[in-house]
Order: sequence, then structure tokens, then C-alpha cells
Amino acid sequence: MAKIKYYYDTKTLSYKRIQLSKLEKTKRYLLLFSSSLFLSLAILLVFFQFFDSPKENKLKNEIKNLSTQYKVIDENMRQIEIVLDDIQQRDDNIYRTIFEADPIPKSIRKQGFGGVNRYKKFAGYSNSDIIISTTKKIDQLTKQLYLQSKSFDDIINLTKDKSKMLASIPAIQPVSNKQLSRMASGYGYRIHPIYKTRKMHAGMDFSAKTGTEIYATGDGVISKVRRSKRGYGNHVKINHGFGYETLYAHMSKYIVRKGQKVKRGEVIGYVGNTGTSVAPHLHYEVHKDKRKINPVNFYYNDLNPEEYEKMIEISLQSNQSFD
Repeated sequence: MAKIKYYYDTKTLSYKRIQLSKLEKTKRYLLLFSSSLFLSLAILLVFFQFFDSPKENKLKNEIKNLSTQYKVIDENMRQIEIVLDDIQQRDDNIYRTIFEADPIPKSIRKQGFGGVNRYKKFAGYSNSDIIISTTKKIDQLTKQLYLQSKSFDDIINLTKDKSKMLASIPAIQPVSNKQLSRMASGYGYRIHPIYKTRKMHAGMDFSAKTGTEIYATGDGVISKVRRSKRGYGNHVKINHGFGYETLYAHMSKYIVRKGQKVKRGEVIGYVGNTGTSVAPHLHYEVHKDKRKINPVNFYYNDLNPEEYEKMIEISLQSNQSFD
């Protein structure tokens, strides 16, 4: 209860109650209200300085959760980088090596993004560093994954070409020779059967009866057919692609035509004794990039290791050739 105040009236020589005017009352009320308001604001300011509102607490918790999630994502991306790096190593050192393709330079694999600052919009926040770092890693991984995907597309195409090449390489014997008894003369210097001098024999001779089937030793296209009473006699040449050609000479008969496609193991003609020849046999040559090479290195589809060793031993015998 407010105290009642009095004043002494000298005229009446008595105490009288102090009566406030409306203006003074209004001033006092305003002063009291202002003081209360100021005090309330001060209290609120101090409170919010040291204590968070429920909304602020919620926002802080959300930011904390997001930061935690960013850290988890960052760690997961680090693991992805390790796996991707291993895939890239395999790609360069195994897959591309097998298919004779150049490795992708690291400067290209690890290349960043040039130009303007792509991450400027993420600056200015309390957790800007982790946001920018994570976004950069995502962009980098996206680019590397795209590059690796293109690389695997290249490998698939190389695989298709490699499969075609493996089917085209002359990898079997041109006549049936399971017992290796038909290998008559190998590649190298041999005694010529007619001139009786040592001459380079640029192929292998397989002795067989006239009419024995002759097989294409790899997929290819017939590039030459010729009948002759000299030299190679009746002979056929197959272009296998990839720089490989094979020659089949002294045939009694061929059953293919120029431009015809043939498959490995397909009969192309028959053993004979035409041209410069002293007995029925097949003279067989392998050419790589226009150079005559030893056919004995190409029978890996026909022979096991023991048979291959025996074939090499027979081919190295310095005997007389049949042509």
C-alpha cells in the first residue's frame, strides 16, 4: 500500500494531504512504465546473452547434426577415393597394359576445375570450411568417376578388338598333325632339295598325302589365290588383319576365292605337289607386318606344353626342305 504524504499549510496552520495533479500522475506512471520496460529489456538481454531460446537451441542442434553428417560423408568419400584410386591403378597397370593402351596421366585424372570460384556462395558461415571441402570432394569424385567410366568404355571396345585379334591370329597347325609326325622341315637355313645348297627356308613343311585337307589357321579374308607350275605352285594367301598374313603353297587344289571370308579351322584346299616341290607336302608361312617369321611360335591353340617343346625340337633339325 502506497504511503500517504502530507504537507504543512502555514495559512491554515494544519497538515493537508498532498494531492497529485493528473499531469504529475501521468508523468509518474510513464516513468514507472519506462523503468519497468527498461529493466525487463535489460533482464531479457542478459538472459539471452547467457541462455538460448528454444528456437536457437533447435537450430544449434540442427547445425550440430548437419556438421556430424558432413563429417560422416567426408569420411565415406575418403573411403571411396581409396577404392577409386585402386581401380585407377588397376586400369592403368593391368587392363590398359593387357590391351596395349596408354595409361591415363595423373594430371588428367586429378585435374580440378578452373575459372571462377565455384564455392564462393558457401563462404561466410560458421561451418563453411567443411561444406566447401565436402563439395570440392564431391565434384572431384564426380569428375574422376566420369573419366573412369569413359576409360572402361574404351577397355570394352579394346576387348572386342582383342577378341577379334585373338580369333584372327594364326594359332593352329594348317594340317591335322596330332602325332607331330608330319612336321618335315622347319624355319631357318635348310638344304634346298633341288639346288643342294643352304638356303633360307622361310616357313614350315608338313608332309602329307595329296588331297589331305588344309585349314585356315585364323580368321581372315582370302587376299590371293594363284595357280602356278613354278615356285609356290598353287597357293593361297590369307590376310588376318592386325598385320598378320599366312601363305599355303604347293596345293593340289584350293576351294576358296579372293575376297572370301574364312574362319579358323575352315578347309581352304588340299595338299599337293605343285610348283617347285619334290614330294606332296604343304609349305606354310606366317608374315607379320610384311616380314616372314617362324610359324612354330603360333601353334598354342593346338599343342600342350610338352607337344610344343617336341615341335620346337623337330623344327630345329637341320634337314633338307621339300621346296
